Amino acid sequence: MSARSPFWTRRFRVHVVAVFLIVVVAAWTIYRLQTKIPSFPNSGKMSEQTLDYLSKGKIKERDAANVEWYHAANSKAKINKALTIRGSAQMIEADIIMRGHDPKEPIMAHPPQTDSDITFCDWLKEVMASGKGIKLDFKSLQAVAPSMQLLGEVRAQLHVPVWINADILPGPGGKATPLEAQAFLEAVGPGHPGDVLSLGWTTGWSPNTDNPGYSWEMVREMEEVCRLLKQPITFPVRAALLPQSYAQLSWLLQQSDRYSLTVWTGQSDELAVEDLLPYRQNIDKSRIYYDLLESQSNAFRKLPGYS
Repeated sequence: MSARSPFWTRRFRVHVVAVFLIVVVAAWTIYRLQTKIPSFPNSGKMSEQTLDYLSKGKIKERDAANVEWYHAANSKAKINKALTIRGSAQMIEADIIMRGHDPKEPIMAHPPQTDSDITFCDWLKEVMASGKGIKLDFKSLQAVAPSMQLLGEVRAQLHVPVWINADILPGPGGKATPLEAQAFLEAVGPGHPGDVLSLGWTTGWSPNTDNPGYSWEMVREMEEVCRLLKQPITFPVRAALLPQSYAQLSWLLQQSDRYSLTVWTGQSDELAVEDLLPYRQNIDKSRIYYDLLESQSNAFRKLPGYS
């Protein structure tokens, strides 16, 4: 027995070590599952750099509702206002089409316009040194590839958030023809780390009628398009259609922490800002941007329960 004791002692130690390792691995696996898939709405931070950039002295905290926008900076006069008079806006939005006559090149204009006093190339030169983020709203598929080439040529000097926007799917009440989704994404290409794809639906809204919201079919189709993309993605959604769309849009956000919403409003849309509170209260504040009219934004912020 004394000759076999060392063997059984070693065997016992091996068993103890093996059991210990199994317990450690099991505990670590459970911990990783719990931290990797937290419950909604606090489902982690969207993996994009816009708020990281703007939080450094441009907005008070990492709250996407604090981001302000300047729209339709499609002329020399408008871009000058965006950079001076409306200096508080952190993001500048402009529309891009191909010029309707020679020389054919990307210009800043919104259909039905076909010309502009500023090209995309010159527009970039104006905004590059401003420190403001830019949102490029493509209204023409033909303008995408040459615009991305121009954007690539100034990347070394462009250290601001870049959002690339287009309506790529038909949505509630939408009558306009969306840009073809795969063709648009192929023209954009892999992009630059930190760029945000802003992918939306065509929509419509009419007074004195029951306007439909974003259906399950619409959000599932969008998620299928976006599922394999690597970039952070924000979905521009029409504020007046949100009350009837909470279940669908909250589900969409749950599919990836790369996803966020950008709530926008039409100039003539009727909006009860109280209807936005479920989104504000139940979804991480870093994952919803509010691009509202100034009067709507002020009223929204004053609501009990906003903070």
